[in-house]
Amino acid sequence: MSFGEIFAMQQLILASQNPVKQQATLTGFQQMFPAEQFQLSTISVASGVRAQPLSSAETLRGASARARQAVLAMPNAAYGVGIEGGIEDHAGTMTAFAWVVVLSQDQQLGQACTGTFTLPEAVAALVRQGKELGAADDIVFGRANSKQEQGAVGLLTGGIIDRTQLYVQAVILALIPFKQRSLYAL
Repeated sequence: MSFGEIFAMQQLILASQNPVKQQATLTGFQQMFPAEQFQLSTISVASGVRAQPLSSAETLRGASARARQAVLAMPNAAYGVGIEGGIEDHAGTMTAFAWVVVLSQDQQLGQACTGTFTLPEAVAALVRQGKELGAADDIVFGRANSKQEQGAVGLLTGGIIDRTQLYVQAVILALIPFKQRSLYAL
């Protein structure tokens, strides 16, 4: 890589140390902007919401707070990214999902939600008792730190869709306003 190529790289800052979120962010940007080069940095920040957000609105607030803090922490980054996983309990059926928020230095905003899926009652019961989804998955499936690997979706689909794949699509969808800037003018 030449000196000029280093400066041609777009700097991304992700408000998470989770390797799944790191891979999903980088993959989503690379797929959406294949002619660009990206360098990903990470920062650990508080989301301002519960460790296990219990609604879509709370989950979106957490992802938004993370993206804002990322941009503030690294002013030379082109984009700040926040990814927050959450659950919702509707009349005894618990679903899981994540929100992705991308914020540029010029305050352009993109956001998207992953697909949702229903959690088995054994996992949902543990979450209702106060466990985070990842901890509940580890207990039910006899794993350790599954949230930094395939996640609930990977465990439930037998690896057909893992947590990274679930998040990549949402990262791509959150990047639509940046790919189509003329249609999403500030």
